[in-house]
Amino acid sequence: MADAKVIPFDDDRSRGATGKAAARRRGPGGRRRGEPVAVREMAAVPVQEQQSSPDTEPGPGASPAPEPEAAREQRGGWDRKIAGGLAFLRRRITGDYDVDEFGYDKELTDQVLMSLLRPIAEKYFRVEVKGIENIPSEGGALIVSNHSGTLPLDGLMMQVAVHDNHPEGRHLRLLAADLVFMLPVVNELARKAGHTLACAEDAQRLLEGGELVGVMPEGFKGIGKPFSERYKLQRFGRGGFVSTALRAGTPIVPCSIVGAEEIYPMVGNAKTLARVLGFPYFPITPTFPWLGPLGAVPLPTKWTIQFGEPIPTDGYPPEAAEDPMLMFNLTDQVREQIQHTLYKLLVQRRSVFF
Repeated sequence: MADAKVIPFDDDRSRGATGKAAARRRGPGGRRRGEPVAVREMAAVPVQEQQSSPDTEPGPGASPAPEPEAAREQRGGWDRKIAGGLAFLRRRITGDYDVDEFGYDKELTDQVLMSLLRPIAEKYFRVEVKGIENIPSEGGALIVSNHSGTLPLDGLMMQVAVHDNHPEGRHLRLLAADLVFMLPVVNELARKAGHTLACAEDAQRLLEGGELVGVMPEGFKGIGKPFSERYKLQRFGRGGFVSTALRAGTPIVPCSIVGAEEIYPMVGNAKTLARVLGFPYFPITPTFPWLGPLGAVPLPTKWTIQFGEPIPTDGYPPEAAEDPMLMFNLTDQVREQIQHTLYKLLVQRRSVFF
């Protein structure tokens, strides 16, 4: 019988086997089952404050982020515009608005008519205004300008240029021909915009009342001249505007407009059709009447409006308004100054459209 091998209890192999068994009997952490858990003190871990970022969305209980100041101002601006528009409509419906003795409606002109004309002046014709400081800040003044373009858009653009560029936001009261006040709808809009009949009496009353008055002495001769005569001033009449300025004692401000001549290049005039319709001329352009209503769209030329140095009239005696030689000399001086400025602006112009 083989000798039995005695393995002592303190042998390393016995300890290794029993150690593995003991480890299996111990739970996690090396403790025996049923043995109480030893509690150790843990050092507190500092918590870093979470930085906010634009992409971080607030939690369910978090307060909403404050509205940016720019968004608040924009929303407030729209609120004011809506409230102002509603108040404007209420006044128009109830008739709670004022017009002067000539039919001029200042509120309608500022709120509606100027808002419609301003994008045309700024975006379409890109009107550049020079010499606005030559228009007085207060009191009457007579602005004398060249006239061109087949349709009288130059007068409307001059009206926008004065109102939007003058530091005092002054309004220009234009003297218009009889035909303007004979056309339906146009008649009412012209009165509302401050235009009045081109007569000496109305012009003098406006000037003595401290208004800016605009006149285009060329009349239909300037606006209806052929394209081949562009930027050549026509006759200024017999100097009636000079006599009016002398009586009122107000300065005369020459004005030169470049860019209006090319919006409707007039290459022909259907005189027979004009007489039938009662018009001073019936224009024929490269696009009208061949393209129908589309031909009535003006070409997007680049405009420049320059106001020259004022010519004073308050130093003359009262009887000077009846002196034909003085009126002729002053009329010729205004005309020559406008013509010279037109040539100067044409030399400086890079292109008709830019």
